[in-house]
Amino acid sequence: MARSSSVHEGPPRSSVSDNDDDFPASVSEAAYAEGQINERSRLLGPNGQRRPLLSPDDEAVSPMNMFLVRALRTVSFILLLITSIWALLLFVNIFVAIPGLSARASGYTAFIFAVFSVTNLVINLLFFTTPSKGDRLVSLTISVFLLACAVFILVVPRLRLEEGWVGIATVFWAALIGAWTVVTDRVVEWGKQEEEERLTGRVETRRTLGEWFKVSFTLTSLLVLFGLVFLTAMGLVLRAHDATLAPPGQRYYVDNRKYQVHLNCYGDAKPDQPTVLIEAGETSAYYLNTWVEEAQSAGDVGRVCYWDRPGFGWSDSAPSPLSAGMAVDVLSQVLTSAREDGPFVIVAHGVGGLYSRIFASRHVPDIKGLLLVDTLHEDLLSRIASSRHGFMAFLRGLWSPLSIDRLFGWIFRGRSREDRIYGRSAWRDGKVQKALLQENLAAKTLTHNEIIAARAILPANVPISVVTSGRHIKRDKAWESKQRDLADLSEQGTWDIANTAGHIVWRDDEGRDILKKRLAALVSGPIGNSTN
Repeated sequence: MARSSSVHEGPPRSSVSDNDDDFPASVSEAAYAEGQINERSRLLGPNGQRRPLLSPDDEAVSPMNMFLVRALRTVSFILLLITSIWALLLFVNIFVAIPGLSARASGYTAFIFAVFSVTNLVINLLFFTTPSKGDRLVSLTISVFLLACAVFILVVPRLRLEEGWVGIATVFWAALIGAWTVVTDRVVEWGKQEEEERLTGRVETRRTLGEWFKVSFTLTSLLVLFGLVFLTAMGLVLRAHDATLAPPGQRYYVDNRKYQVHLNCYGDAKPDQPTVLIEAGETSAYYLNTWVEEAQSAGDVGRVCYWDRPGFGWSDSAPSPLSAGMAVDVLSQVLTSAREDGPFVIVAHGVGGLYSRIFASRHVPDIKGLLLVDTLHEDLLSRIASSRHGFMAFLRGLWSPLSIDRLFGWIFRGRSREDRIYGRSAWRDGKVQKALLQENLAAKTLTHNEIIAARAILPANVPISVVTSGRHIKRDKAWESKQRDLADLSEQGTWDIANTAGHIVWRDDEGRDILKKRLAALVSGPIGNSTN
């Protein structure tokens, strides 16, 4: 292929070819047979005779002629194999916990750093024999940023606890891989220059169009990789900033101290008055607590407890799989650790209704009633168990370490720590997406069996009050019939429809009033017959 830039003439071939220092005049057959020919003479003929200088475009002019370059390439392939296996293990660990690899974070951050390592090695190996100073500069910058990420995780206590040894080791490994690609590229460049001088008589300073394409492609790929690393680093900074928001209440170790969940209890219960236990739906229970506080201020409620299921709010992620029944066992452990013995009136919202009913079935003597706020029925579990639902949760989780949307909201919209932990931006967090993925994977099997058992076990004399979004049932007739069925689970069941309320029923004045009325009735004593 013709050179893409002006030709720089090297020394006359006759003068170079007569240089006996570069090309010995002869090598004996005995020396050749005994393997005394080194890298600088290995392309000589079998009788040690000189060959003519080669064209720079000849395939024989390659740094791969040198043993050191070939060895580095082999080591890079081995590193790629090791890193790919590690990335695969981290991937599997998101779906099914591997003993020793579980972390209190979502696992997506460690996985994405492993992917960075694999990508860096693939880019390096793809055009291994076409080195570039620009590529090395970007690779070095990537390595420095990765090292900074590793140090940052180590020095921020909350990040260090969440990522654990798995995340820390993965980030350090990614930084080492970045440094390795810089070293190999420089060695290849040296080998390329050595071979060009030996075989063509000069060091080539020009590139073919094919070489320019390879260099441009590699540089572009590395710049994209650097952008992703930079965003991930900023995501870690944002996580560290959010960690400064102390949780109300306490975090308690569960599951043999593998992780912590958040529980907050406040207020004093009057004699023979049950504690209100809040079970949230699709996010932290903190947002559901607002209208309960109003009922407490009015004197209708005494003591209140709310918790964040694993992955939500201030709670850590739990190892996979995690069914509703497993989460309920965690709640039981937390309440025991906090010495909250009940009795309880449970307030549940959305999918939290499944968790609350399973909990009630396992603690029947301690349950004085349930308030189900637009909650999911077991016959509609397919809505959270669909393949599309799980795939989207996984994709959003995979995207979460980059924190693009959260960084945008923080910088340009002034979104606060509170908003990202328990507000409307909380669903973008990787822990929440992992929790939704766990919920999806267990819905059709473990959770379904657990809620069917709970339905059979929970006595009909346990009061149940159902409050439904009027806007929801207008667009979903199946939801309407299943809400009626939930109220019919109890001999003392009630069903109220907040006509103008959405799924977040308490944001509507009518819905808020109905909720406070029904909660006060459950706390004060038995309620009347079912009404429509």
